[in-house]
Amino acid sequence: MTAPVVEERAGARDAARGRGPVLGPVRAPRARRAVPLARWCAWAAAVAVPVTFLAVFFAWPVVALVGRGFVTDGALDLSGFAEVFAASRTWRLIGLTLGQAVVGTVLSVGLGIPGAYVLYRCTFRGQGAVRALVTVPFVLPTVVVGVAFRALLTESGPLGFLGLDGSFTAIVAALVFFNYSVVVRTVGGLWEHLDPRAEQAARALGASPARALWTVTLPALAPAIASAAAVVFLFCATAFGVVLVLGDQRYGTIETEIWMQTVQFLDLRTAAVLSVVQIVVVSSALWVAARARSRREHALNLSAATRSTHPLRLRPVRGSDLAATVVTALVVLVLLAWPLVNLLVRSFRT
Repeated sequence: MTAPVVEERAGARDAARGRGPVLGPVRAPRARRAVPLARWCAWAAAVAVPVTFLAVFFAWPVVALVGRGFVTDGALDLSGFAEVFAASRTWRLIGLTLGQAVVGTVLSVGLGIPGAYVLYRCTFRGQGAVRALVTVPFVLPTVVVGVAFRALLTESGPLGFLGLDGSFTAIVAALVFFNYSVVVRTVGGLWEHLDPRAEQAARALGASPARALWTVTLPALAPAIASAAAVVFLFCATAFGVVLVLGDQRYGTIETEIWMQTVQFLDLRTAAVLSVVQIVVVSSALWVAARARSRREHALNLSAATRSTHPLRLRPVRGSDLAATVVTALVVLVLLAWPLVNLLVRSFRT
């Protein structure tokens, strides 16, 4: 037996008897393994492909459009801002864009909260089919949504007697039709996992169902409601196809004006200025949505922490849920199903 091994075993024996620490042999540090060249190439390709795609198909067209609108004879010319914002038509377009976005967001949230409660907090037969039907409008192209409401509200349509074809009401109804599922799924996803003990405590202390809803449940759902409202506002402010089909030129928005100035009048400077305005609106909505989404994810994590000890059980629809059930049924049947069924039926007529 060699001397180093004998010394190592003696040191271990002394340490076991409480005489001192174990002194093992000194080992040289291991060298880091070199990353293979193939892995670096794979990571570089994974980063380069999406960056190249965004640069070619997004950044380049935007920069080219803005450059042609703000560059005159090789020099930067920002006088287009003063000319565009001096026109009353520009402010009317901005007002219509923000107005339809605000009204569409308020109605979508107001109608979506009862739907989130019925579809994600209660249980009933055919619930999965109703959830699927609610999701269908959101995956449709905006032009199809506009055509569906145009077929419903035209003079020969079932609701032609109302005279709403080409009106602001028709645009808002189509926007709510398109964004209703965003509110239902976003708010319902949090409501489904919300800890019921706070609401039960409020009811035990004598609060009515309405008061418990306003003082306990809705504040807990505030992150999801804010996130859904920001996303819906973004979609309503950029609903190009819906406004183009239903609004014509009377209710144009920033997007439709950009398209008209670019395609019909070839006024790239006006289109570039309006594009900057649209970028500001979209960026603001995205910032609010990101902040609200982070709060909603934090609330979902807190709900998941209490779900294991206090699991939430869905309950059947009861008499106290009559108002929410009626509102949800009317929205699903009249606002969502009727335009789709009418469009399908009219497509087979000659």
